[in-house]
Amino acid sequence: MVSLFLPLSSSFVSFFYLRLIPSSSPSPKLASFCSLELPLAGPSNAVPFNPPSALRMNPYAIRVLATLITLLAAGSSAQRVFSDERLVVNMTIVRNASTIDCLDGSLPAYHLHRGFGAGADNWLLQFEGGGWCNDIGSCLERAETRRGSTRYMTRFEVFSGILSDNASLNPDFYNWNRVKLRYCDGASFAGDAEFDNGTSLLYFRGQRIWQAIILDLVPKGLRQAHKALLSGCSAGGLASFLHCDDFAAYLPSNASVKCLSDAGFFLDERDVALNHTMRAFYKDLVSLQGIEKNLNQNCTSSLLYPNLCFFPQYTLKFITTPFFILNSAYDVFQFHHSLVPPPADSKGHWIRCKLDPAACSPEQIQVLQGLRNDMIEALRPFRLYSRRGGVFVNSCFAHCQSELQDTWFAVDSPRVNNKTIAEAVGDWYFSRKVTKEIDCPYPCDKTCHDLIPLSQTEGITGRVFDSFLAQRR
Repeated sequence: MVSLFLPLSSSFVSFFYLRLIPSSSPSPKLASFCSLELPLAGPSNAVPFNPPSALRMNPYAIRVLATLITLLAAGSSAQRVFSDERLVVNMTIVRNASTIDCLDGSLPAYHLHRGFGAGADNWLLQFEGGGWCNDIGSCLERAETRRGSTRYMTRFEVFSGILSDNASLNPDFYNWNRVKLRYCDGASFAGDAEFDNGTSLLYFRGQRIWQAIILDLVPKGLRQAHKALLSGCSAGGLASFLHCDDFAAYLPSNASVKCLSDAGFFLDERDVALNHTMRAFYKDLVSLQGIEKNLNQNCTSSLLYPNLCFFPQYTLKFITTPFFILNSAYDVFQFHHSLVPPPADSKGHWIRCKLDPAACSPEQIQVLQGLRNDMIEALRPFRLYSRRGGVFVNSCFAHCQSELQDTWFAVDSPRVNNKTIAEAVGDWYFSRKVTKEIDCPYPCDKTCHDLIPLSQTEGITGRVFDSFLAQRR
């Protein structure tokens, strides 16, 4: 398969995405050209077009096809001509997963790209993120989206950043077996319950989905893993905390097994109206989806309120597998939906600040520095006493940085002490250097990319939080 991103000058669309499916012949043929796709927001939202009509309707497609013919004539080198090429990986449905369902009853899934060379026996599993649902209404809504059903998911996923197969873009893990676990339960792969009122039926099977995917991967080589890393972003980063030790238990005792959380260190923090926003939300989530029995038992037995063990800051000290925490001190999701959720800002004083940190008042900056201080303080015991742990906390207004190539490893990637995220994670995993990097407070870091990437924090999860909080007030 040849996948190319070709820039075009159009006010309506910035580029086309062409997919060539090879015929039975080893080399792609023009006769095997089966689809022209026009992305709305990248490959995962591509809309298929019938090639002949698309070519007649859009003159830019003719230029794309002409370029493609030239590239094909040049031979196999066409596959690596453009730096924006994407690795697109097909979906695997876990078909022998009886009583293991997404919210709507559809089967769970993952994407696997095989390792090669020296990395053929090493495995990296990445939990997909995407928030949570903590009541029946929000879970029913979620069940009709790709966050609650594999029926609505694209069958192909782009692998980039920590999932890239390019040594120059992902130097330490490029040749490992890399797996993306699709997220469709709404509880960080941790629930085990069911809702059926005779009219609506919801399956809260995150824990079983996690186990089913692992068992599906075991005969595919996971049981022989020499090295393994369990990682995840956002709600998937939280899942890494919840399942780290369990993951290690599935692997050989002599394997090097470690875990990574990206943007998953959600704090038990009061919002600007002094309400325990996240605590109340997680309490309902744990209760609805039957999560408590799957939380770390050492943690739950040590706290008056066992549901608090859904927070990483309380369960972290009980995790025995080496762990790396990657987070922004000004995590955008926590800023927007935990620290300053809309119901806590009824007069809109924070709207401009949320859009641009440079527009924040001195008083608002002080509140944001308080968020950073609380995160650093919550991590303090881990930083001081964990000899096998790693930390990378930067001051970028971001949320999830390991899956994006620009933030994971590039010429101008964000840095702390002149070290990129990929370098920090690699140094930690392979024990090359101690990696416990804490950035200086905003606005000192000039290596940050786009501040506050709203596209990654908005959507159904934000609406769920906002609706939840509005009902509480």
